[in-house]
Amino acid sequence: MPELPEVETVRRALSAPLEGKRLTDWTVRDARLRWPVVLPDALRGCELTSLERVAKFLVFRFDGSAFLIAHLGMSGSFRLLEKPPPSAKHDHVDLVFDDVTLRYNDPRRFGSLHYHTGRLRSHFLLQSLGMDAIEDSLDGDYLYARSRGRSVSVKDFLMNGHVLAGVGNIYASEALFTAGIRPTTKAGRISKARYAVLADAVRCTLRDAIEQGGTTLRDFSSTDGKPGYFAQRLQVYGREGEPCAKCGAGIRRLARGRSTFYCAKCQR
Repeated sequence: MPELPEVETVRRALSAPLEGKRLTDWTVRDARLRWPVVLPDALRGCELTSLERVAKFLVFRFDGSAFLIAHLGMSGSFRLLEKPPPSAKHDHVDLVFDDVTLRYNDPRRFGSLHYHTGRLRSHFLLQSLGMDAIEDSLDGDYLYARSRGRSVSVKDFLMNGHVLAGVGNIYASEALFTAGIRPTTKAGRISKARYAVLADAVRCTLRDAIEQGGTTLRDFSSTDGKPGYFAQRLQVYGREGEPCAKCGAGIRRLARGRSTFYCAKCQR
């Protein structure tokens, strides 16, 4: 599933060519995404004033307080096309902005596209999200306060979108390695000092991934069709049995639910 860096990569790629253009037309070939796609006539002719990101959601902000809120799901991707070719099997939605077409492709159809008006954060997908994981205001005090009394693992705590918005499986593993914290440690048992280190690790890991263009995932590619590049720099994720870059010990994997990767020597 595309994580925050992948979504931010897409946002940066699309914002310049789309912002200021008007949504003149659209084609919904298959509305059966995770939720049915319904685009009202009121959107036609609206100017896209900005393309934003909230956690792992792309937000198309139009004049008149109208929004399209998009989630890429497991396998969704956007392509920006000046001369769109005939649609392929999984090309479900075309959004026409003046002279360019934004095409949404999603083989698994776990993505979503919602029309919304009014206050952005009142939408049911956004209203309970926690702090964005790359905000400067993210610090150890925040994580420490939110973790008190929690018996879940610190990795699950980081991935709880109500606490911290935008941290997925890959980057939780990477940030915990950078911070030297074992992912199975109970969130409520970690000190404020260690959470300060972890907050910096989360922010730096995500920002580094954004600069590298996101991870290379089987189902993810950026708007130009090329995969991201941060996978070349992953330190633990997907590296079971390979030597740790810090100490040389073998990277371990826990297979409970989503796979968790860590170094038993470096992470305590």
